[in-house]
Amino acid sequence: MKIKKKTLVKLVVLLAVIASFLFIPQLNTGLKNMVGSFKSVESVRNYIQSFGAWAVAISFLMMILQSIAAPIPAFFITFANAVVWGWWRGAILSWTSAMAGAAICFMISRVYGRSAAEKFATKMAIEDVDIFFKKYGKNAILVARLLPFVPFDPISYAAGLTAMTFRDFFIATGLGQIPATIVYSYAAAKSSNPSTFVKGLLILFGISALVYTVKKIWTEKNKAEIEGVNIE
Repeated sequence: MKIKKKTLVKLVVLLAVIASFLFIPQLNTGLKNMVGSFKSVESVRNYIQSFGAWAVAISFLMMILQSIAAPIPAFFITFANAVVWGWWRGAILSWTSAMAGAAICFMISRVYGRSAAEKFATKMAIEDVDIFFKKYGKNAILVARLLPFVPFDPISYAAGLTAMTFRDFFIATGLGQIPATIVYSYAAAKSSNPSTFVKGLLILFGISALVYTVKKIWTEKNKAEIEGVNIE
């Protein structure tokens, strides 16, 4: 079977990146240490600050890592950035790095297709987002960024599988994530105990997701009953 040159280039690039992290000790160890820091706001903050002048770059890389390797929580980085640099500087760093991560997720799907997206974000997550896209259409990206209980990274992967242009995706993502980034950063910077704030926020998101799910089930049930009556 003849492999197209474009496909071969994609495979070579992907294998080169994977091999680098597997066989270059410094990269392998660095990646393990970075992933291991995602335990709490304090652990992420300590890890970032340990790099001194390189702290901003490390925070940026951590946000990209969590974007690609969903479902590592982005909350910890956003809160840690606010604690280290203050709410508005932290918000700018979190927003720009999250935008970079979203763009990479989009391009991974656009270049490598659905199978790659499902491996990074899980098949179930991508299928759930497919339904979300069908429901909200071209406004799905903006809606998703504004709803705290909708997963951020699977949306980016799924968007790359649609006919949506990168420009439209990037603008909608940028606008949609501004409110949440500002609120999280400000609250975290003013909180005396960021970890407690994270727990409270996760509980709030969990309740929001539950309400959303119950409402969706109720709506679909009523719709089915109405359709059944109309058929009769």
